[in-house]
Amino acid sequence: MKQLLQNIRDGKAEVVDLPIPVVKPGYVLVRNQASVVSAGTERMVVSFAEKNLLGKAQSRPDLVKQVLDKAKREGIIPTLEAAFNRLDQPMALGYSSAGIVENVGADVKDITPGMRVACAGGGFATHSEYVVVPKNLVVPFSEKISFEEAAFTTLGAISLQGFRLANPQVGDLVAIIGLGLLGCLMADIAKAAGCKVIGIDLDPERVKFANQNGIIASLRENAISQSQTFTKNKGFDSVFICADTKSNDPVDLAGMISRDRGIVVALGAVGLEIPRKNYYEKEISFLISRSYGPGRYDINYEENGIDYPYGYVRWTEGRNLEAVVSLLEEEKINVKPLITHRFPIEEGVKAYDVITGKNTMPFMGVVITYKSVENYEKNYEKNRVVIRSNARPLTNTVNVGVLGAGLYASSVFLPVIKKATGINSVGICSAKGLNASHAAKKYGYEYACTEENEILDDPNINVAVILTRHADHPRQIIRALNNGKHVYCEKPLSIDEDSLQKIRSTYNESDTILMVGFNRRFSPFVMKIKEFLSGNSEPIYLNYRVNAGLLPLNHWLHDPNVGGGRIIGEACHFIDLLQYITGKSPVSVRSFGLPDLGKYNEDNVNMVFTFEDGSIGTVEYLSNGDKSCPKEYLEIFTGGKIVQLDDFKKLSLIENNKRKEFKSPFRQDKGHANSWNAFVENIRNGDESPISFSDIWNGAQACFSAVRSLREQKSIQIDLYK
Repeated sequence: MKQLLQNIRDGKAEVVDLPIPVVKPGYVLVRNQASVVSAGTERMVVSFAEKNLLGKAQSRPDLVKQVLDKAKREGIIPTLEAAFNRLDQPMALGYSSAGIVENVGADVKDITPGMRVACAGGGFATHSEYVVVPKNLVVPFSEKISFEEAAFTTLGAISLQGFRLANPQVGDLVAIIGLGLLGCLMADIAKAAGCKVIGIDLDPERVKFANQNGIIASLRENAISQSQTFTKNKGFDSVFICADTKSNDPVDLAGMISRDRGIVVALGAVGLEIPRKNYYEKEISFLISRSYGPGRYDINYEENGIDYPYGYVRWTEGRNLEAVVSLLEEEKINVKPLITHRFPIEEGVKAYDVITGKNTMPFMGVVITYKSVENYEKNYEKNRVVIRSNARPLTNTVNVGVLGAGLYASSVFLPVIKKATGINSVGICSAKGLNASHAAKKYGYEYACTEENEILDDPNINVAVILTRHADHPRQIIRALNNGKHVYCEKPLSIDEDSLQKIRSTYNESDTILMVGFNRRFSPFVMKIKEFLSGNSEPIYLNYRVNAGLLPLNHWLHDPNVGGGRIIGEACHFIDLLQYITGKSPVSVRSFGLPDLGKYNEDNVNMVFTFEDGSIGTVEYLSNGDKSCPKEYLEIFTGGKIVQLDDFKKLSLIENNKRKEFKSPFRQDKGHANSWNAFVENIRNGDESPISFSDIWNGAQACFSAVRSLREQKSIQIDLYK
């Protein structure tokens, strides 16, 4: 399929071929027929992308500060690599489209293949031949309106949500500042609600256009006098700012033309320095409208499909979309005159030339069109695109297929695989295809796909690398092992005990290697620690402090059904390292936690482990600290020796009043490359996994027991591998 993308690093827009995305539970696969280019949001992104590095830095000082803070914590080289990698990721733009339903996932009701639907959402309703959209952001429409008209639904919902915030009444006097798409749609909505409307704009062409389409409109220079005439010197009940400018003038003007105790609602991105005099003396209410309604930016609503109760939240973003469709079908909103440009998806780059001013023709609504239903091939099963022909014979012992191409994969692990010798990179998969296609081109894979079984069932692949979200790991591991593939899986192996047991049963029947990405074991500093402690005969005391940082409560890692929580999903790294350094299995754990206070989620925890030989290890996993401090600090005491590992940048080995120090100031080496190389070497040599399955099992059980101890407030014996 074809999709329009924007590269943030070099500013280049291009139309590329991608594999068709796979529908998943709660989502709908739609074959687009039309999508609308947002002159505000997309122009802002494109303009930012086209700046050089200095220009980007000047326009986003907040991001520059984040980069500098990261460099202080993690070193200059990895920070620069991460920054350039993020800039290198192509972005799929667009958030308002319409098309035909091709397929629906489980848990989707009232939407069936063949329906005509309007789609919404950044990252979902993109400029692409096929899109996968959450069910709450898909609204059916009838044949009374065209696909092009329905493609304006999301933009209409943005205007409608802003209109609702002012709670206008029939007969209210309404002013609209800015007569672009949002302003014109707002005018139709206000008139449909029985309001008396005037529009204001700086551009004479837009004022002329509005007047020609039934909207009373005024130039900015005449706005105050015409407003006085229009309202008989009483002022407007509601003023809607639909302009897109850094200037504060729209806010100033709104205060001047509003009535006493009027309402001003800002929909567009404008200067927000509220002039006290007018707003105070008139006691004006100033509101900022958040996109297209309640549910926006709520993962549970948008992505997990959990609707708000109708009686409590009458107008969600989904119900706003439905209302706009009704207004379009009843011809109370007329978008046909707004369409000034059409481009087929193959020429989609020209649309950005229009909205950024490279093409000097005036514009209003820019629509991207797609092949008609009759001319579309029935090709939605095509979930693979070939990036390069097979350049090397597949007799190599390590033929790699990768599941997952997100930020961690692209910035950390895919570069590690590429640098290793004797690796044949065969295929890579991601749910929407964009990340996989980009990674395949960048790191030399033969094909990109969106269906995981393309990788897991490919006979030319004998090594599956699993870099997906945690809940997917067991299913993918089991299928890979059953197909005779070696598996390198990023932590954790499993987020629940039932799946862990199923993996164990499958692994016991296989003759391939299963490796979990506990990379810290393979760090050069940890190797020095093991060597330093090699002659030790006493139990060890270890204290591992982790300044993990705060995650939003709606982050997927907190979701018990997706990420498993932070102890199982991330603290497993640190528990495994204690197990490795002691060389013994953990036998019990007692966890203590701070109150969550509505902002944390079992992620301020002290976990005390005892080991088979009497060693004691504590993991202090904390999210309530300051990110400017180093993330990890490990201290070890045993047999007259002390070890201090400071965030993998400095290691101190202390014995007999002597201190040996090792530093890595420019780059943290947490062992990613060494862990991969050890895995590959063992495959070639026919050896067992570099990490024994008993260690993998015991580490996983230690995590489950730590969570249980925290919740039950008692010591828990760990179910060790037998």
